[in-house]
Amino acid sequence: MDMSKKPEKKIRIGITMGDPSGIGPEITAKALAGLDPEEALDFVILGDTSVYKHYDIPCAIAPDFYDHQCIKDFQGPGSLTIQQRGTASYAYLQTAITMLKEHTIDGIVTAPVNKQAIMAAGFNNFCGHTEMFAEAFDVNRVEMMFVGGPYKTIIATRHIPLKEVASRLTVESLTETISLAHSCLKHVFKIPDPKIALCGINPHAGEGGKIGLEEIHSIIPAIEACRHQGMTLSGPYAADTLFIPFNAQNYDLIIAMYHDQGLAPIKALYFTQLVNFTIGLPFIRTSTAHGTAEDIAGKNTADPSSMSEAIRLACHLTLQGIR
Repeated sequence: MDMSKKPEKKIRIGITMGDPSGIGPEITAKALAGLDPEEALDFVILGDTSVYKHYDIPCAIAPDFYDHQCIKDFQGPGSLTIQQRGTASYAYLQTAITMLKEHTIDGIVTAPVNKQAIMAAGFNNFCGHTEMFAEAFDVNRVEMMFVGGPYKTIIATRHIPLKEVASRLTVESLTETISLAHSCLKHVFKIPDPKIALCGINPHAGEGGKIGLEEIHSIIPAIEACRHQGMTLSGPYAADTLFIPFNAQNYDLIIAMYHDQGLAPIKALYFTQLVNFTIGLPFIRTSTAHGTAEDIAGKNTADPSSMSEAIRLACHLTLQGIR
């Protein structure tokens, strides 16, 4: 991340601490401690002071702290009820939304939360960070882009049962996904002519209709429609070979058709570096590409690499957008 030229405007990135009984507070503290003060922007942590101080990790950067006081006397990850965890996690996110709307922060990095804990706290409609931010900012279309090493990957369908994937892959939905991805690559990542490859949904990309017709009925028409708009697209390709570095290096982005098709290979290759970047929002939002890891919370063994990369990417993209 090139931060050699300081911006005229003071830029501030918010960081939600995540589930207080997960590894979010620990990896947030470790990630900030690992940043070079000369490269870092201004940060504000949204969480509970008693939880954050529990980890007591020395840091040369002095972030601001928005103390929610949901948890006033933290005794360790196992000391909280599931309702306490959910209430706190949700409060941090609500504050992030308010600060983004008031422009007191310019971007947001989110540590992992536990959806079951948030729903147990009474927020039954919570589906995840991505959906919560989209609803709060009245955005109709967002996508999850995973950035790791030289790879950028989008999954055309997110958290749905596998049996529903084929019916969700319409020409219209795929065209919208491709268009949003192309716009993000061009305007956020500053790639003049993005090259995008699409996976097929069936083995061997359907073999011309012998192993399914989804490629013929949905994927190919979507590719052709976007090509007519001037986009550089390739595919559909067999997913089992597209992610091989020799092939993937030819593209700026790969669009997979469903969750595990895209995330299994990218996590196998770049798990500790992987960042979840929500595209389509009117601000930069990044996150780790892993969960709360409650089994190791509080043991000082959590790897902060994904959080570090999420913070660096948020800083870099926010700077690019403001400049």
